[in-house]
Amino acid sequence: MSDHEVTRDEYKKIMGSDPSRADAYDKDGSKLTGSAAGNNPVDSVSWYDAIVYCNKRSIDEGLTPCYTISGSTDPESWGTVPTYSSSTWNAAVCDFEADGFRLPTEAEWEWAARGGESYEYAGSDNIDDVAWHGRNTRYTGSWEVKTKKANGYGLYDMSGNVEEWCWDWYGSVYSSTPGSGPASGSYRCPRGGSWFGSASRAQVADRNNNYPYFRGNIYGFRLVRSAQ
Repeated sequence: MSDHEVTRDEYKKIMGSDPSRADAYDKDGSKLTGSAAGNNPVDSVSWYDAIVYCNKRSIDEGLTPCYTISGSTDPESWGTVPTYSSSTWNAAVCDFEADGFRLPTEAEWEWAARGGESYEYAGSDNIDDVAWHGRNTRYTGSWEVKTKKANGYGLYDMSGNVEEWCWDWYGSVYSSTPGSGPASGSYRCPRGGSWFGSASRAQVADRNNNYPYFRGNIYGFRLVRSAQ
């Protein structure tokens, strides 16, 4: 798992543009614009956008893409990213054995966020140690990645900054639920809370959901690769 959320610079390098709409700040609270905001997490990306990025970056780095839509792993053949619920895109499948980049499952995300510890937030019981959230950002925008304390696994911003899309459909979870989550649903799962969210949203146990086509300025993502 990447130790940071995908940044604006990383997203722009692969996708050609930065879709972020949130204001950006450095660790001291100074507002950033243009290229100076490149180390802030990308925002305003949908779940659909995130899987396109994953496959494009995998291809760019010579790795095997994880996601397949309509029999193809090449996002260039998938057409325009939908801004509505698409049965074709919702039928995307993930090859968890491939060595390319992908979104974490909810189970992977929560295991990583806990960091082998038992804190309320990812790395501390004091939210301000580890998270940019509504109260300490004054609901103004995202902040540079890796400027708060890491959790026990060396991962930053697992609580706060931007909510992170996970692979799973949203639904009730039981002991019999597969590790990849429910088989279907209407919503995908973002986790971790955001710069605009309450402290409760930043708790490692908190679950959230939204439409896979939704591009809110609190939504970003983090990459994982399956261990080889």
